[in-house]
Amino acid sequence: MKNLIATLALLAFSLPAAAQDIAVRAGTLHIAPGESVTDGVVVIVDGKISAVGPVAETDIPEDLMTIEVPVVTPGLIDARSTVGLSGYLNQPHDQDQLERSDAIQPELRAIDAYNPHEKLVEWLREHGITTVQTGHGPGEVVAGQLLIARTTGDTVDEAMIEPVSALAATLGEGATRHDRKSPGNRSKAVALLRAKLYQAMEYRDKRESAEEDKQPPRDLGLDALVDVLEGEIPLIIEAHRHSDIMTAIRLADEFGFRLILAGASDAHLLVDEILEADVPVIIHPTMYRSRGSSDYQHISFTTAAKLMDAGIEVAMQSGFEGYVPKTRVVLFEAAMTLPYGASFDQALELVTTAPARILGIDERVGSLEVGKDGNLALFDGDPFEYTTHVLGTVIEGRRVSERRR
Repeated sequence: MKNLIATLALLAFSLPAAAQDIAVRAGTLHIAPGESVTDGVVVIVDGKISAVGPVAETDIPEDLMTIEVPVVTPGLIDARSTVGLSGYLNQPHDQDQLERSDAIQPELRAIDAYNPHEKLVEWLREHGITTVQTGHGPGEVVAGQLLIARTTGDTVDEAMIEPVSALAATLGEGATRHDRKSPGNRSKAVALLRAKLYQAMEYRDKRESAEEDKQPPRDLGLDALVDVLEGEIPLIIEAHRHSDIMTAIRLADEFGFRLILAGASDAHLLVDEILEADVPVIIHPTMYRSRGSSDYQHISFTTAAKLMDAGIEVAMQSGFEGYVPKTRVVLFEAAMTLPYGASFDQALELVTTAPARILGIDERVGSLEVGKDGNLALFDGDPFEYTTHVLGTVIEGRRVSERRR
């Protein structure tokens, strides 16, 4: 049966490109973490899931093209990346993920730099990643804005899901390692951020109280920070050392903004504090290199499982790599949590339902439910097994990748 399904899969992927109506049948269908069926099917019409469940209980229109593969999961989600801004050539002309001229630059928009044709976007797509939050990387106190995009589309507008999804910030050594004098240490970095947030509060109050013809001059950076203060978008703070994590939590409490922790190498030392603050974590890639910075000295393969077991919402990220190939693949990073305490369902949650919830897009993606986007990752075996291949990727009913990876 397995060989038959694999053969049918290969035959199916030799067919011409499909429209947005398709049925995908799987020997094992993972509808969501903890919910799977044997011999299941997903029916996608007009890019949306119209039916999902066991084949014996699901109506498949006769004229609908059907493909068969051994295993299907929801399309995978990378919760924090720089792809589309950082390029695979690793040359100055394709590295737009970080602007070093100033410590605080909330006015920088990821949408103005994102390249949907970048090879790294294709690389992620070929490994089952259908959705990515990407933009300016860690390395400045406020690096710029992030966006959420599909890993397909000929233009930025076609790829876009959320043009502004969050503001990216950094605390700790990552915010002070540059060739400028300021900020030179942690206290200065936090002081700069706190002062800018207070400035944004004053700017907001002036704009709200001033008459229409007496509005203060528009400030794009303060506008973005006002969105953070108003809860329109979260502030994602890259913080690894335990003291920096606590600083981020204190700032969120002081100013009342929505905080998402990223990186968080020391998060396993602060489980109770993070849980009490009700802050989600976009954990560092499991195989992140611990050398090169004292901030990573407590990095651990077991952190993701410990946080999830404690009830903290955790998602996986590819992050930013300063060396070729310039990005990680969250499929592999999630797989590496399995030998270190995570269950299969927890690993799948790290790259499907959890990032969807954290990013606020769970009404559209993250699980295979009627009405959600028809995003699927197709495999010839257990998604987290080293010998398994990705057979293709479906985004809103379109087979956007047919390569066997």
